[in-house]
Amino acid sequence: MNLDHRSQLYSAEQVRELDRRAIDELGIAGYTLMRRAAQASFDALRMRWPDARSLVVLCGPGNNGGDGYELASIARREGFKVQLARIGNVPKAGDAVQAHAGWAREGGVVHEYSILFADQAMHSADVICDAIFGIGMSRDVDGVAAQAIRAINARRPEQGVIAIDVPSGLNADTGQVHGVAVRADLTISFIGRKLGLFVGQGPELCGFRHFHDLGASGVLDGRTPALARLLAPADLSKHLPRRAAAAHKGHHGHVLVVGGDTGMSGAALLAARGALRSGAGLVSLATRPQHALQISAAQPEIMAHGIDCGDSITHLLERADVIAIGPGLGQSNWGGSLLEQCRSAGKPMVVDADALNCLASAPHSRLDARCVITPHPGEAARLLGISNADVQANRVDAARALHRTWSAVAVLKGAGSLVSGHHLALCPYGNPGMAVGGMGDVLTGIIAALMAQGLGAELSASIGVLAHAIAGDRAAQDQPRGLLPSDLIEQLRVVLNPR
Repeated sequence: MNLDHRSQLYSAEQVRELDRRAIDELGIAGYTLMRRAAQASFDALRMRWPDARSLVVLCGPGNNGGDGYELASIARREGFKVQLARIGNVPKAGDAVQAHAGWAREGGVVHEYSILFADQAMHSADVICDAIFGIGMSRDVDGVAAQAIRAINARRPEQGVIAIDVPSGLNADTGQVHGVAVRADLTISFIGRKLGLFVGQGPELCGFRHFHDLGASGVLDGRTPALARLLAPADLSKHLPRRAAAAHKGHHGHVLVVGGDTGMSGAALLAARGALRSGAGLVSLATRPQHALQISAAQPEIMAHGIDCGDSITHLLERADVIAIGPGLGQSNWGGSLLEQCRSAGKPMVVDADALNCLASAPHSRLDARCVITPHPGEAARLLGISNADVQANRVDAARALHRTWSAVAVLKGAGSLVSGHHLALCPYGNPGMAVGGMGDVLTGIIAALMAQGLGAELSASIGVLAHAIAGDRAAQDQPRGLLPSDLIEQLRVVLNPR
C-alpha cells in the first residue's frame, strides 16, 4: 500500500527528529512552531466547544508547557477568562522560556498548582487544557502532577478537556499509562502522528484525535520512515476491484475451514460464513461427523464434511487453496491430528483459536510467510512465552515478536488491531460491541477468503482486519451492546464491494 502522510505513524523519537528537520531543513524557528501549535490548539478548542468562554491551562516545565502558555495568551486576547497554573518549575530552557515570558509580559498570572486552585478555578472553567507533559514521558507520574491529572479526570460532565500533543501520563509509543493519565475529550498532535495515540489505551484516553502538521509537511518525505501505517477505507477500494463479468467460482478460490469439535460447531460455522460473505468461490468445512448435517442445513452453501480423524481429511486438503484452522478445533487428539495434517499439506493457512494453543505447546515449530496467525492477547502471550500483561504493555513489540518468532504474518487482535509482516499496520476502527465470542472466528474466515482470491498473506490480513472492523462499526452504529458476529457478517457484502 502506498502511504501518504495522513496514514503514517511515528514513535516519539521519530517525531523529535521530524521537529529537528523542520527547524534545520525548512528554516522554521522552534518558537514559531510553538506558536503555530498553540494557535492550532485554540482553533480546535473553539471548533469543539464554540460556546466556551473560560479556560484553565495546566503547564509543565518543558515545551509542552510552552504550548500551554502560548495557548493561554491567545485565548486571553480572544476574550476568554484564562487561569493558568504551573506544575513543577518555571521553564528554564528551550522555547518554553519565551512563551512563559510572553504570558507574564501580557499581565498573565502564573499560579502554582494546588488543591485550592483545583477546587476554585478548575471547577468553574468551561474547558481545561492539559499541557503538563509531552511525548517524552517515560516514568510513572507522581506528586503534584498526579494530583492535577486526577483533578482533571474528576471534572464535571459538562466540562471539556483538551490535551496538547498527548494526554499527560500516556506513553506516546506504546499507548500505556504511566501510573495515571489524563482522559481527554480532544487531543491535538503535531508534525507527525504518534503511534501511542492509536494503540493500547491511547484511543480511550485521547477522545477525538486532531492532527496539524504546523506547515512542516515537507519533512514527511519518507526519509524518516514511519513506524507503522494506519489502515483506511480507501485501502478497500484500492485492493478490491470490481469483478470481471466473465468470472466464475473457480477464479475466487476454495477455502477449507477446519474446526468444530464436539459442542463447538458454531465457531466453525461462523468462520465459514465469514469466508462466504467475503467472496470465496467455494467454502468447505471439515468438522465432527455429528455436526456436518446441521451445518449444511443452516447454510447450504457450505460443503460440510464429517471427519473422524486427521487421515480422513486428505482429499479435502488436496482441493483447497487456503486452509482456515482453529475455530472450535478444541485441544483433543482429534484437533491436534487435523492441525498436523493441515500443516503437512503445505498450503497457505490462517491459524486461529485452539490451533494457536496447539502451536504454543510446540514452541520450536514455525510456519511460513504464506500463513497468518490471529491471536488475541492471551493467545499471543502463550505463543511468545510471556504474560498477558507483557503483551498489552507493548502491543507493537509483541506483534513484531509474533511475526519474527513464527515467520507468519501476525494479527494481534484488540483495540487498535495490529498486522505485522514486512511492514506494521494498525486498524483504527472497531468498537467495544465486538468484544464477544465468535468475532475472531468471522475474521479468520474473512482473511482466508481474501487469500483465496489472491491478495497474499500480509495484504489479506490488513484488508481483512480493516473490513471486519468497518463492518462491525456499520452493524453497531451507536448501539454496540448486544452486537453479534452474525450482525457483522451481514455487513460484509457492502464493505467488501466498495464503489
